[in-house]
Amino acid sequence: MPIDGVLQRAVGGGRLERDELLELYEHANLLSLGDAADRVRQRMHPDRVVTYVVDRNINYTNVCVSRCRFCAFYRDEGHPEAYVLGFDTIAEKIRALCDAGGTQVLMQGGLHPSLTIEYFEHLLRFIKQRFAVQLHSLSPPEIVHIAGVSGLNTADTLRRLRDAGLDSLPGGGAEVLSDRVRQAVSPAKCSAGEWLTVMEQAHALGMPTTATMMFGHGDSPADRVDHLLAVRALQDRTGGFTAFIPWTFQPANTAMAHRPTLGGHEYLRTLAISRLALDNVRNIQASWVTQGAKVAQLALRFGANDMGSTMMEENVVRAAGVAFRLDRRGISSLITAAGFAARQRDTRYRRIGG
Repeated sequence: MPIDGVLQRAVGGGRLERDELLELYEHANLLSLGDAADRVRQRMHPDRVVTYVVDRNINYTNVCVSRCRFCAFYRDEGHPEAYVLGFDTIAEKIRALCDAGGTQVLMQGGLHPSLTIEYFEHLLRFIKQRFAVQLHSLSPPEIVHIAGVSGLNTADTLRRLRDAGLDSLPGGGAEVLSDRVRQAVSPAKCSAGEWLTVMEQAHALGMPTTATMMFGHGDSPADRVDHLLAVRALQDRTGGFTAFIPWTFQPANTAMAHRPTLGGHEYLRTLAISRLALDNVRNIQASWVTQGAKVAQLALRFGANDMGSTMMEENVVRAAGVAFRLDRRGISSLITAAGFAARQRDTRYRRIGG
């Protein structure tokens, strides 16, 4: 089918298959892609509202045994800059979030060799006893690692963490769901299948999750399409993904610093194709953290309907030399300047204050 016909079918609600998505990646005009993705967004979100969440990203430790080649944040245990945050320090950070009207704690860290499930159960209960926040925390690689050092399977690990207060899982650690790519850049991290299994188990426990894709670190368009199709297939089975968030690899200060940084053109192309491919995932987030404010505004015309979070604190992307910052007012102004109504939301995409 000609490209225009493929785009029209997607706009009308038709499901695109692998060969069609690859054809769009390799040959579609960027503005035509953006227009089609924008029309799908309008069909799925006709009220012209763009949402955002007020949260804080707390990195409880930077100690990590994974040593991914694309990461500038991790430190080995015993390194002078290695740390594990104390509970009181974490409480101070969450208190500041609550004072700012925040609702979500995005807590992630490295794969620390000494932190077992008992540590996390204690931490989660400590937080829930003190604060009325949603704990959107611990990505699938962390779940796999915690299970391993604790002598548990991932299903039991998730069940215990849920019972201790974990509300939902972020989609971190997906990178690109290709074991060939993962073996080249993060061989010590969980496999693509393990990432998907953890997400399916979380959904079975009633825990919603997000899905992500970090691209531009040795992956191909075919790898990205296969990633989207893996997310879509799992969503068909469970319906547990609340959103999809693609962003570009930031190479500065990493072991892959020689790789070029993908620009806004490739980001917007991938974002638009994500909106067209994921017909069963309601929300697509723009990545102002990696792309900056202006490209994030453009993303709202390329399929995105959510501006992500205020990220009162962000350390992982910053370690790679990218330091875009937006507060609550800045995100709201960015949305309204792009011609949309800005609304704060919670982790489950329920709007706050109307």
